[in-house]
Amino acid sequence: MSKTQIEQVFEKLKETGDKAFISYIMAGDGGLDNLKHQIKTLEEAGVDIIELGIPFSDPVADGPVIQQAGIRALDAGVSLQKILDELKKIKDDINVPIVLMTYINPILNLGYQAFAEDARESGISGVILPDVPFEEEDEVSTHLHDNDIALVRLVTLTSDEERIRELAEGAEGFLYAVTVKGTTGGRTSFGEDTYELLEKIKGIADVPVCAGFGVSNREMAEALGRHCDGVIVGSKIVDMLHQGEEDGIKNLIPEKSNAVK
Repeated sequence: MSKTQIEQVFEKLKETGDKAFISYIMAGDGGLDNLKHQIKTLEEAGVDIIELGIPFSDPVADGPVIQQAGIRALDAGVSLQKILDELKKIKDDINVPIVLMTYINPILNLGYQAFAEDARESGISGVILPDVPFEEEDEVSTHLHDNDIALVRLVTLTSDEERIRELAEGAEGFLYAVTVKGTTGGRTSFGEDTYELLEKIKGIADVPVCAGFGVSNREMAEALGRHCDGVIVGSKIVDMLHQGEEDGIKNLIPEKSNAVK
């Protein structure tokens, strides 16, 4: 895989007028030996891209459901290196782009170059770093670029137009629009300011814009999707996998125009 795979997903969806559905899961929650099954379950449900979380002891952007998933994974001895090693074993069986969502400390522990090379060998298409500001991304982005991996930037409700333009310039993969002022976790609705932000970002960015944080059902995904190019669902799916309710994941995904009837 490479960042080209992300671009191809959005190009294909654009042809049919559909929106991307991106699922977040915590790698190692339920055991690393279960990772392949979880990924294949998401593929079969109709997920377009998988955002794979890396467990970390101080996850500042994560709400309680994902925090607990990370703790379970850490308690099982899961690490970034072990996740990359597992992905190397199963990458040939994965048919959707994988984007790693990690904090910077685990990468620092491995070293920027070693991580980027390992990620490429593991079939990673992109990386999201929520605790690395735009002004400090160069150290890691250079190594990712050399290994054909996209660094996906985040835009928030508090980002003004000048900041959005800075983030959009040279953006890769897609822009991750954070739909709430806070951490991850299910909400019941979004305000008009969220939709206005998405429209503003879409009017500026040359890459697809995807909205995440707080999406917990199909109706919310459809509402957000009318204003952007894709929707990211995390806490709800993490909880469903933990509760053994994986059969219900497909009910979260808006029906696509090319879906088999």
